[in-house]
Amino acid sequence: MPESPYEMLPVDDALEIVLAHAEPLPAETISIHDALGMILAEDAVASTPLPPFPASVKDGYAVVAADGPGVYPVIGQITAGQMADFRVESGSVAYITTGAPLPDGADAVIQVEDTEPLSADDGQARVRILSRAAPGQDVRPVGMDVAAGTRVLSAGDLLGPAEIGLLATTGIVNAQVFRRPRVAILSTGDELREPGEKLAPGQIWDSNRATLGAAVRQAGGVSIDLGISGDTQAALEANVHRVLAEADILLTSGGVSMGELDLIKPLLEEAGTVHFGRMRMKPGKPLTFATVPVQEKGCERTRLVFGLPGNPVSSLVTFYLMGVPALRRLAGHFNPRLQRVQAHLAQPLRLDPERPEYHRAALHWDSDLNDGRGGYLAVSTGSQASSRLLSMRTANALLELPQAEGELAVGAVVWALVIG
Repeated sequence: MPESPYEMLPVDDALEIVLAHAEPLPAETISIHDALGMILAEDAVASTPLPPFPASVKDGYAVVAADGPGVYPVIGQITAGQMADFRVESGSVAYITTGAPLPDGADAVIQVEDTEPLSADDGQARVRILSRAAPGQDVRPVGMDVAAGTRVLSAGDLLGPAEIGLLATTGIVNAQVFRRPRVAILSTGDELREPGEKLAPGQIWDSNRATLGAAVRQAGGVSIDLGISGDTQAALEANVHRVLAEADILLTSGGVSMGELDLIKPLLEEAGTVHFGRMRMKPGKPLTFATVPVQEKGCERTRLVFGLPGNPVSSLVTFYLMGVPALRRLAGHFNPRLQRVQAHLAQPLRLDPERPEYHRAALHWDSDLNDGRGGYLAVSTGSQASSRLLSMRTANALLELPQAEGELAVGAVVWALVIG
C-alpha cells in the first residue's frame, strides 16, 4: 500500500491555510437591482436627508397646534408628491394625506379619526377638530429617518432586500460591490456519463457537477460547468489550464485518492503549489488544496483549486467545509466561516476512533431543551456512507463528532456547522 507524502491536517488547520490564500476579488459598480446577496465594497452615505421635508404621518388635517379644538375652514388639501401653494394661518386648517409635505404655517397634524366633517352650504368646507395637538404631532421632521451625511451602510455589509431598499431610499442607483466568484466545476472519471445518457456496464451518471453547481450558486458564486474529463493526464491538463484563465476557483471531483489514477495532485504540483493533500476527517480525507498563479489584466492573481473526493457526499461535505468559506472570502465577506452552534443529540451516535466525523443531521429548535430555555435538537439523517447522497437530503448541519472510542449518548451536546 503506497503512503501519501502529504500530512493529514486537522480541518481547522486546513481552513486557516485556505483562507490565508483567499483575498477579496476586485470591486465592480453594478445596478442595485442586480446586487442582491453581494457584499458592499465601500460605505454608502446619504447625500440628502430623509424625509427631505416635514411630512405627515397620517391622513388628517394640518393645523396650528395652538388653535386647539373647534370648527375651522378647510383652505385646501395636500397629497403625497405635491407641495402646497398656500399657507395655513391660525384659524384655518388643510386636509393632508400620509407622506405629504406639511404646508407652511402648520406645525402639527390631527388624524382624521379625531375630526368631524361639516356641511358646506355656503361653498366653504369646514371641519370640527375634536382634540388638541401638540407641536410636531404626527409630523416626520426633516432628516428624522436619515440625516444628510449619515453612513447608512458600511463596506462589508451583505446586501439583502432591506439594504437594497435603503440604497434606493437614499437615491443610490449603482453600488460598488465585490464581484461574485466564478467557480468552475470539473468531474473526472472514465466511468461517468451525463445524466440521461444510456449507461454501459460499469458506468454511472455524474451527480457531482449538478450538486456542486447548486451549492456554488447557493453560496453566492457563479458556476461554470466544465463537463466530464477522462482519467488521463492529457485530458485533465487541457481542462485545468483552459479554465484557470477565467475562473477564480476550480473544483475537481475524483482523481485524488491513493491509487495510480491520482492525477490531480501531480498536475497541480506542476502548475502551482499544493498546500495539503489529506485532511483528518470523515468523510473526505483525500481533499487537496492548491494555488495557481495566473496573469489577469497585467496583474498576477491567485486561483484556488480544490481537488474534491469523487464520492458524492465527500465531495459536497468538503466543499461546505473549505470551498464555501473560500468563496465567501473572495466575495468580500469579513467573516466567511460557517456558523457554528451547539446541538443536543436526538439519538446515540457511534464515534470513529481514527478520524473526527462530520455527521449529517437535521437541526430544529426544541423549546423543551435546557430546562425549558430551548435549544437545537440534532436528528441524524441515517446511514453516513460517503456514496449515499440521500444522507444530505434533509441535512442542514454537519455535527462535529470527535475522534474517540465508543459513542455519544442521547442528549449529548456537540458543535454543529450550519449548512442550510
